Amino acid sequence: MFRKSENKKLCETVLNEVAERHDIKIAELSVMPEHVHIVGDISPVMSVSKAFNLLKGASAYELFRKEPKFRLRYPRGHLWSPGKFYRTVSDVNVDTAINYVRNQAVAQASLDKFNVST
Repeated sequence: MFRKSENKKLCETVLNEVAERHDIKIAELSVMPEHVHIVGDISPVMSVSKAFNLLKGASAYELFRKEPKFRLRYPRGHLWSPGKFYRTVSDVNVDTAINYVRNQAVAQASLDKFNVST
C-alpha cells in the first residue's frame, strides 16, 4: 500500500495531522510498505490503547477521504489490520526506540535483498 512515495508521504502527513489533533506528540515516524512504526508521547490521562485506536481509526478515515482510490483496494473500509503491537518505554529507552524506528527502512531493504521465502 505504501510502496509509492506519494502514498507514503500522504500517510505521514495524515498521521501527523491526527496526532496533533489528539495531542499526541510524534517523536519518530516510519511508514513502511506494509506497516507503520511510531514513537509517540501521550498525556498521562490517555491510555496507550486509546492513542493507538485514535491514530488507526482517524488516519484510516482521513486517508480514504483524501485518496478515494484506496477504497478500491479496501472496499470494506478496513485499512489497518486488527492486529497491533505497542510498548511503553521509559526516558532511558526513548533514544533506543527512536533509533530503531529510524533504521527500519535500512533494515528492511537489507532483508528484501535476500528475498527469502519459506
